[in-house]
Amino acid sequence: MVEQPFRVIVVEDDLDVAFYTKTVLEKRGCIVQTISDPLLARAAIGEFEPDVVITDIEMPGLTGLDLLAQVRAERPGMPVVVMTAHVSVDYAVGALRGQADEFLTKPVASADLISVVTRLASEFRRAKAQTPAPEVVLAIGAHPDDVEIGVGGILAAHRAAGDIVTILTLSRGARGGEANDRQHESLAAAEHIGARLFLEDLVDTQISNADPTVGIIERVVREMNPTIIYTHSNHDRHQDHRAVHDATLVATRNVRTVACYQSPSATVDFRPNRFVSIDGFTDTKLELIACFVSQADIRDYLEPDFVLATARYWSRFGAGENCEPLEIVRESADVSVSRSDISAAVRAEKRRAAAEGGAVS
Repeated sequence: MVEQPFRVIVVEDDLDVAFYTKTVLEKRGCIVQTISDPLLARAAIGEFEPDVVITDIEMPGLTGLDLLAQVRAERPGMPVVVMTAHVSVDYAVGALRGQADEFLTKPVASADLISVVTRLASEFRRAKAQTPAPEVVLAIGAHPDDVEIGVGGILAAHRAAGDIVTILTLSRGARGGEANDRQHESLAAAEHIGARLFLEDLVDTQISNADPTVGIIERVVREMNPTIIYTHSNHDRHQDHRAVHDATLVATRNVRTVACYQSPSATVDFRPNRFVSIDGFTDTKLELIACFVSQADIRDYLEPDFVLATARYWSRFGAGENCEPLEIVRESADVSVSRSDISAAVRAEKRRAAAEGGAVS
């Protein structure tokens, strides 16, 4: 089988440097996309799916180290090469702290550029081949912020593991604030973790457990083909939450794993039987919830101390220091988000190469 050409994104505001880098790599058979505006790089990486990202450090609007942090949060194993024209210990330390795979000083010799890119791209592809196929996750909520409160940490962990995450919100929450504001907040939260958002417009407090709710969920399930569903528990005081639970069980009957999360309106009958550690993702959960600024002054349970205390409480039943609770309805996929991700596979590949005497950065 012929190996596909390596795919490289170059984020560089200096058009001459970008052209040079693109030309050198294309002569070696790479497919190269250049981005002059670093603020567009995140979306481009998601669409282009490169094997290697090359970024300058000093750029207007977003530094290369900021971009590196974004890539590490959303695509932990993707190789990132940091380039700069300034030979500085501070720059090098910053790049290393951000877990850059290589730090190159301009002007970069063509042979060095080719060597670094081909090595990192080869390692990345071997690691991906050894990594399990990603889970396809669909989180369903009745209103904006339901999903983020219930499983925000778990969804962040899924994204960090390379899983595909979609959020389906069935109403715009007009009873809880301005619908337009809540729409923008939902979009911001989904974008923050790189999730896709389906935002429907069912009437708040009047969501049915039959059609059109079932039909909407079935449509999204057909499009996304999820392997894991997160939705409301039926042990809940809010009628919309109970209706969404019932509709989800009907619409996702062929999905192999369905789990129910806790809402602030859950009753004492909420009986979780799985406690998923979100250690390392509590900050992201707080950032997701903070996107819903219209709710901050009217819902005490959105306060960071409350959110963290809740996660801390549930950890008494699970592993780690912070957990989100789930009621498992049916399960044949792993919802623990503990499987090896691409970054772990990359590290293993580097250890193997080092043991064999290969060049490892």
